[in-house]
Amino acid sequence: MEQPQMQSRPTSNEMSFGDWFLTIFLAAIPLVGIVLLFVWAFGSTTNPCKANWAKANLAWAAIAIVIYLIIFVIILGIGLGTASSY
Repeated sequence: MEQPQMQSRPTSNEMSFGDWFLTIFLAAIPLVGIVLLFVWAFGSTTNPCKANWAKANLAWAAIAIVIYLIIFVIILGIGLGTASSY
């Protein structure tokens, strides 16, 4: 029975530590990061691992925006409700 051999080199779908370090650094830059997330998520030449990571980040950003909008509407409604009672 043959034992599966470990690969010593990363395959084409794997990203190195340096790749991830640069990716996360660039994504953290305001405005530039958002643009890059869209480029990485929907670009045809992007590494599939990076594309999935970018799509997940965009999904979390969309969820956060929806939650912030709901909280803003609730606080605005409470504020307008108490202001009109004076």
